[in-house]
Amino acid sequence: MLGWTELTGIIDGPTATGPHATGGAMPTDLSDTSVAGPSTAAEEFEQRKRSPINRIQHLLLGYPWLGPAAVLLLAIIAFGIINPNFVEPTNLSLVVQQVAVIATLGLGQTLIILTAGIDLSVGAAMILVTMVMGSLASAHGVPGPLALLIGLVLGFGCGVLNGVLVTTIKLPPFIVTLGTLSVFTALSLILSGGQSIDGDSLGSLLNWTGTAIPVGQFRITTGVLVMLVLYAVVAFALGQTAWGRHVYAVGDDSQAARLSGIRTSRVLFSVYATAGVIFALAAWILIGRTGSASPNAAVDANLDSITAVVIGG
Repeated sequence: MLGWTELTGIIDGPTATGPHATGGAMPTDLSDTSVAGPSTAAEEFEQRKRSPINRIQHLLLGYPWLGPAAVLLLAIIAFGIINPNFVEPTNLSLVVQQVAVIATLGLGQTLIILTAGIDLSVGAAMILVTMVMGSLASAHGVPGPLALLIGLVLGFGCGVLNGVLVTTIKLPPFIVTLGTLSVFTALSLILSGGQSIDGDSLGSLLNWTGTAIPVGQFRITTGVLVMLVLYAVVAFALGQTAWGRHVYAVGDDSQAARLSGIRTSRVLFSVYATAGVIFALAAWILIGRTGSASPNAAVDANLDSITAVVIGG
């Protein structure tokens, strides 16, 4: 007969711990045998494959504005090293005030270039609006608000003229705006007689964009604030509205946009008209910046606005 010990061994099974043992507890810690999943391994491989230059290129493709911003920062640092006075608050304030006019023109030019067009008449349209507002306020005693309103309407009309010639008559934007450049310039010279109008006779509203606002050691003008507000409005319109998406679509492929149901002619017309209003606001900023209305101001504004758009991306 089997004793109690033998019966217990049969019921519980063998308790050997050797390499051939089949009973007992099995090891539960398998962390040393775990391997990374295929997706994680692929991601790690891609990370190792990318060189620092490739990573920088990928970053610039994802955020195109970083390139011009980095160049601008490096330029400021370089000029600051060459001449420490360059980074003084007074000088930087002056630089910001000087670029306000071209930056505003560049905003309108951006809208047109986004539609695969170009506007060579931006500076001439701005000067024409400047001289009309100045002449109305100075020679005819028109109140500042009304003169400004007429100037905005005139800028809108300049944009409408370009838009009609581009969308209705189907002329190339380069040819259209090259022609209106001469027309607007001639009208400005005829209206002003080649003479400037002193800012003291223009009234407080037209000169308001030249009012300085101290911000710490910096001094910015209300014209700079107008420019920043315009940028915020246009950025919202392009990025958050259907109109903005249509503008990009027309610029990418106008035929595909038309076949998809977008009224390309209407979009183009609205872009030129909107740009005209922006050019009129640039004229207002120019009056405040120079303290006068001159037919000879900003003679290089056309090319400067195009350069600003191209460099800014």
